[in-house]
Amino acid sequence: MSAEPIQLEGLPSAEVPAALRWESYFDFVAHPFAHQALLENSNSVCGAVYGIRGYAEQWLLARAEIQRHDARVLTDSTPSDAHVHGHFEVILGEGAVFEPSVVVGVEKGAKRFAVVLGPGARVLGGYIYLDSGSIALGCGTLVEPGVGLRGPTIVGRHTELRQGAYLRGSCVVGDVCTLRGEYKNAVLMDKASFPHPCYVGDSLCGYMTHFGNQVTAANFGIFEGMRGGSERRPLLVRCGGACYEVDGPKMGVCMGDFCQVGCNSVADPGTFLKPYTIVYALTRISKGFYGPHEVLKNKPMERGVIERVPLRGARPVTGVEQ
Repeated sequence: MSAEPIQLEGLPSAEVPAALRWESYFDFVAHPFAHQALLENSNSVCGAVYGIRGYAEQWLLARAEIQRHDARVLTDSTPSDAHVHGHFEVILGEGAVFEPSVVVGVEKGAKRFAVVLGPGARVLGGYIYLDSGSIALGCGTLVEPGVGLRGPTIVGRHTELRQGAYLRGSCVVGDVCTLRGEYKNAVLMDKASFPHPCYVGDSLCGYMTHFGNQVTAANFGIFEGMRGGSERRPLLVRCGGACYEVDGPKMGVCMGDFCQVGCNSVADPGTFLKPYTIVYALTRISKGFYGPHEVLKNKPMERGVIERVPLRGARPVTGVEQ
C-alpha cells in the first residue's frame, strides 16, 4: 500500500524538498524583488501561491496609508467623466492620470477600498473594480483602454498593461513588465514579458520569464471540474520519492528566472520549471519538474501517441442521443 500524502501546509521548511522551495527558482540576490517576502515567509512555492491574497491585502493597506499623506485624495469620484458605482477612494501621486471608463466600488455601509497611483502612473480608460480589494499602480505604469483590474492587485513601476489584459485579483506584478491576457492569483516578477493573449492562474513567474502567444498555465485538473466545490481534492505533487499534498486543488506553473514558453503551449496543473528552462511552441508540458538549463521540444510525429480509453465511472447520458 502506498504511503499517505504528506501535507505541505504547515510542514517545516527544512522538511520540504529543495525542488519545492523558492531558492530553486528565484535568485533574489542577483534580481531583488520588492515582494520577495511573500516567498521568503512561505515554506514552499505552493504555500506562497496560497498566500498571495493575504500578502497583497496587507501590503496595499500599508501603501494607501503611506501615500495618502502626500497625494490628492478623491472619494467616490474620479478626475474625469467616468461611470462610477458604489464607494471607493482614489489616491493620486504627482502627475498621475486617472481616466477610467468604469469604477465599481463597494455597496453602502461596506468597507471602502482605494486605487493608489504612484507619480506619473496613467489609467487611460479601462475598468477598475474596487468591490473586493484595493489596487496600487507604481510610478510610470501605463494602463491602456480596455484593461480590467480587480483588487487586491499590486502593479510595480514602469509596467505596461496592454489593451485586453484582465487582472482578476490577488495579483502581484513587478517592475518593467508587459502584460496582456488573463491573470488570477499570480505573481509576475520584474521584467516578466507576457505581451499576448494567455492565461496565468495560481502561478509564480520569475525574473524575465516569458509566455508566447496563446500559452495557458492550466491550474485545475480536468477531472476535478466534475466535482462539486466541497468534493474537490487537493493537488498531489510527487517529488523526491514522496507524494505531497498542496494546500488546495489549484496550482498552475512555477517558472524560475529566465524561463521561456513558446506559442500555443499548455502546462499541466503542478508544472515546475527551474531557471533557464526553454519550451518549444505547441508543447504540452506534463505535470512535474524540469530544468534547470533544459530545452523541452515538441516532437509529436516522432514520439507522440494518442490513446483512446473509456471514461471509468461515467454516468449514462439520458435525454439526448448517445
